[in-house]
Amino acid sequence: MATDELVATTGIAQHGAIRLPSVDVDSFNLEIKDEDGFLGDRASKGAFRAILDHWRKPLRKTGEDPFGDEPSEKISKKVLDDMLVGDDTEASAVVHSAIEEFAQELAYVTQRFLKTKAWAKTERIVVGGGFRDSRLGELAIARADIILKSEDFKIDMVPVRAHPDEAGLIGALHLAPSWIFEAHDTILAVDIGGTNIRCGLVETRWKKAKDLSKAAVWKSELWRHADDEPTREGAVKRLIKMLKGLITQGEDEGFKLAPFIGIACPGVINNDGSIEKGAQNLPGNWESSKFNLPASLIEGIPEIGGHDTAILMHNDGVVQGLSEVPFMQDVERWGVLTIGTGLGNARFTNRRKDSGNGKDRDSTENGKKKG
Repeated sequence: MATDELVATTGIAQHGAIRLPSVDVDSFNLEIKDEDGFLGDRASKGAFRAILDHWRKPLRKTGEDPFGDEPSEKISKKVLDDMLVGDDTEASAVVHSAIEEFAQELAYVTQRFLKTKAWAKTERIVVGGGFRDSRLGELAIARADIILKSEDFKIDMVPVRAHPDEAGLIGALHLAPSWIFEAHDTILAVDIGGTNIRCGLVETRWKKAKDLSKAAVWKSELWRHADDEPTREGAVKRLIKMLKGLITQGEDEGFKLAPFIGIACPGVINNDGSIEKGAQNLPGNWESSKFNLPASLIEGIPEIGGHDTAILMHNDGVVQGLSEVPFMQDVERWGVLTIGTGLGNARFTNRRKDSGNGKDRDSTENGKKKG
C-alpha cells in the first residue's frame, strides 16, 4: 500500500502524532523493565487474577475455598463485586486481600512511571481499561491513590469518567481538528483490542459544549475476534463491513456524519499508519511493513457523505486518555493508565490558549516519537 497515497487522502495530520489539537503527548506505550520482566505486567488483569489465586490457596488446602473449583481467571468481575458485600465474610476477605495487594502493585508501578523523565511533574492520573469497570477496580484505584499520597507523591489517581468500552471511542474526537465539528455532528470511531474490535458512531454535541465534554456514543457494535480467529485480511473486511453499517444507520437517523474515522490501536503507531511494535495480540501480523490499516480502510471506504475519507490512528492508551481532555483543564500535566491484558500508558501536557496559541496550533506537527 503506497504511503504517499494515504497522506494525500488523509490531509489532516500524521498518525501517532505527539502534537494533537488539545494536548502534547509526552510519552505513550512506555516500557519499563525490572529483573522479572515488564513492570506493567505487575498491574494487569492477569496480575490481579494471579494475586486472587494466591489468596485462595490457603483455603483450598482445608477444602474451604468459597469459590470452589472455579479457576480464578474464570470468575467474573460481577461475582467478585457481589462477594465484596455478601454474607460470606471469608470470601469477602479473600477479595479484599487481593484488592489490597494489587493496589500495592499498582502504586509501585505508578511510582516507577512518575520517576521517569517523561512522567515528571504529573499532577493527575486517570485509570481506564476493563478492570476499572467494577467495584473491585474502583477500590483498587482508590487504595493506590491513598498509598501514593501516604508516600508524599502529590498526585491524584481517579477512574476514567466514561465507561471503558466507550472511552476509546469518545477519545477519538480529540484526534480531529475542531473545524470538523462546525459542519458535522458525528464521527466514526474504532477501538481495536487483543480480544475485541468495537466500532461506534460518536455524537460530538459540540453545540452544547465546545470542549466536547457532552460527547456520547450514539451506537456501537462489538466483534469478539478472538473467538473467530480470523486472518488479518478477514479482520479488515469485517471492520469495513461494521463501519459501513454504522454509516448507513447514521445517515438514516439524519446525522451529519463527518468524513473522518478515528482509530485506537495497540502498539507504537508510526506516522505513516504502520505499527512498529506492540500489536502481537491482534489477528495476523499487523506489524508487517506491507500492512497499513488506515490505507486499507480508505480503500474500502474512500468517501463518506460525498467527501474523501480522512483517517487518523493512535495508540489505544492515548485515545482512551483523550476522552478525559475536557475534565483535565485544571491541571497542566496528566497521564492515563489502562489496566487490561497489559498496562497501557500515556502522559499529556495540555496546550493552553492564553496567548492565541491554543487548540489546533501546529496540530499537523509530529516530531520525534517518545513512546
